Amino acid sequence: MTPETVETGRTLFYIHGGAYIVGSPAGYHGLAGNLALRLKARVFLPHYRLAPEFPFPTPLNDTVSAYRWLLDQGQDPQQLMVAGDSAGGAMTVTVMTKARDLGLSLPAAGVAFSPWANLEHTGASMTNREGLDPLNSKEVLDLLARSFLDGELPNNPDASPVFADVRGLPPVLVTIGESELMLSDAMRLAVHLAENRVRGSLDVWPGMFHVWQMHHDQLPEARQALDDAARFLLRALPTR
Repeated sequence: MTPETVETGRTLFYIHGGAYIVGSPAGYHGLAGNLALRLKARVFLPHYRLAPEFPFPTPLNDTVSAYRWLLDQGQDPQQLMVAGDSAGGAMTVTVMTKARDLGLSLPAAGVAFSPWANLEHTGASMTNREGLDPLNSKEVLDLLARSFLDGELPNNPDASPVFADVRGLPPVLVTIGESELMLSDAMRLAVHLAENRVRGSLDVWPGMFHVWQMHHDQLPEARQALDDAARFLLRALPTR
């Protein structure tokens, strides 16, 4: 997606959510387009194959391949940003750890919206927020995780970035709704990043539900969250 005004070389790599089972770039034109306008950047929305037909690690490997392709096209990593929501929020961190391990250039910064960061689902909010978030329940999340993992352990660091080696990553913003079942594990991800000397920020929105940013046309909180994410990303870019 390319807005009318683009700063030279500026690109956002956006990874869609959907529990690794549903979703596609076609469902993210609104959210990605709004970020494109705020960032004055083109947005690259990769396809990745979905579970259960293509379980772990195929969605992740496909996304890493798309990231590598973008760099191979001559993308300047200093002008590259990464963001994603839910499963894509987790992959925002995981793609960077995989890129680092593969010797690929890292982006300037990343934003994880409502990241599904721990497939063990051990955070306290998985129980004390049950019934508050209209989009999720622990029973359904457990089922989705099993379908994606296909026998792999949920604490595999490539599936759950709260267990990953995140040293050396660029700045990461973790933004989460206070009503989300994933609240505790998103907070754990932010702490894990901080403890490993990754500069970043945690933004908790009272009363907000899973990936409320998708409702930018109705919720002022969604528009403000997108504004905040854009500011975080732009601060990480080199000044001209």
